[in-house]
Amino acid sequence: MNYAVILAGGKGTRLRPYTKIFPKPLVPIKDKPVLEIIISRLLKNGIQDIILAVGHLSELIQTFFGDGSKFGVKIEYSKEDKPLGTAGPLLMIKDKLTDTFLMMNGDVLTSLDISALRSFHQNQGAVATVALNKRRIDIEYGVVDTDDNANITEWTEKPAIENQVSMGIYILEPEVLEFIPENEPFDLPDLIRTLIENGKIVKGYLYDGFWLDLGKPEDYDRAMEESDKIGET
Repeated sequence: MNYAVILAGGKGTRLRPYTKIFPKPLVPIKDKPVLEIIISRLLKNGIQDIILAVGHLSELIQTFFGDGSKFGVKIEYSKEDKPLGTAGPLLMIKDKLTDTFLMMNGDVLTSLDISALRSFHQNQGAVATVALNKRRIDIEYGVVDTDDNANITEWTEKPAIENQVSMGIYILEPEVLEFIPENEPFDLPDLIRTLIENGKIVKGYLYDGFWLDLGKPEDYDRAMEESDKIGET
C-alpha cells in the first residue's frame, strides 16, 4: 500500500464555533490536532507516505505539517480549486496512486488496526473495502404502523434501530479511478454504488472498537472525554 490519502479540505460547518478559526483537521484534542493524531496512527501502522487533499484554510494546514518530516512521515498536498466531493480529488493525484491505497476522512478518531483492514481487503480480492461500525439510534416516540384503511396494525414503543455505517475509511485499488468522472463533484458513496453496478467486488469490514466522527460539537466534546481510547493523545 503506497499512499494514504486524507481528505482535509472541508469547511467543518457542523462543528462551529470550533472551526471559525481553525480548519477542522487542526481542531485540538487535548494538546494535539485531530490530523496529527491520525498521522501518528498511520505511522504506527507502517504508512509513511501521505497525501493531504486540502481546500478550506489549506495554508494553515500546510504551515503546521510542512513536509511531514517532524512527524516521521512524508506529506504531499493536493489542493482543489473547486469542490470535487469526497472521491473527485483522487483524479488530481491518480499518477501517484498506482498501487493499493488508503483513503480516509481527516476528522476520524479510531483505534482501528489499519494493517488488519488492509489484510482483509487483500484476502477478499476486492477493488474497494469500506470500514464499518455499528450505530444504534434510539427513537423516543412510539412508532405506529397502519394499513390502507387507517387501522393500527403495530405499535412499538421507543424502538432502537441499529445499522452498519461507514467509518470514512477505505482501502481502494487504482482500478476505481476509472469510474470517477472528470471535473465534477463525485462522492465516495457515488463511487461505491458505481463499482457495485459494474460488477466489481466491494467489501465491508466490520469493526466494533472505538470510532468517532467529529461532525458536531457534541462529538468533539466526547472526543475530549474519551481520547484515551485512541491511544495516541
